[in-house]
Amino acid sequence: MPMMTSLKKMMAIGLLFFVATGVAQAQSDKEAGREEVRQSTKAILKELYEVQPSAKKVVESAAGYAVFSNFGMKILFAGGGTGHGMAVDRATKKETYMKMLEVQAGLGMGIKSFKAVFVFQHKKALDSFINSGWEASAQTSVAAIDGDQGMALQGAIIVSPGVWVYQITDQGLALDATLKGTKYYKNDELN
Repeated sequence: MPMMTSLKKMMAIGLLFFVATGVAQAQSDKEAGREEVRQSTKAILKELYEVQPSAKKVVESAAGYAVFSNFGMKILFAGGGTGHGMAVDRATKKETYMKMLEVQAGLGMGIKSFKAVFVFQHKKALDSFINSGWEASAQTSVAAIDGDQGMALQGAIIVSPGVWVYQITDQGLALDATLKGTKYYKNDELN
């Protein structure tokens, strides 16, 4: 009987070790994923500031911003893409990790990648984007103007009240936003 008790204790200790190791590995993977998104965000912001230097002041004076990288392809009648990014509340410095999903219909063929930097004039718009997600259902090409400060946001496109986006492609800053059929939402795996 004492041998069975010792065996049960050893099995319990082994099981606890196995569970603890799995939890530690999951936390390590989660932090590695977060760090990858942070590094991508820094690189995208750097690229934006190089192609549109005035964007730095716009981002730094906003209530918050969100940065995404996307890769997609289209073959004949259907296409789509996926991406990842994060939203940052400038007042609290809180990072919220997010995903994006794009669906396209129509004739075409090709591969595309682009980066998007959303700028939120008001905290309410940022919170709505983070907590409710956002869907782009139309393509837009309207120049954004900051009504409060009266300055044109060169290279930015207004996508909803108080929300602007800079879209960077391989050719530089896009003159219109191709966000049609795109959904942005929280990444439950990294938050």
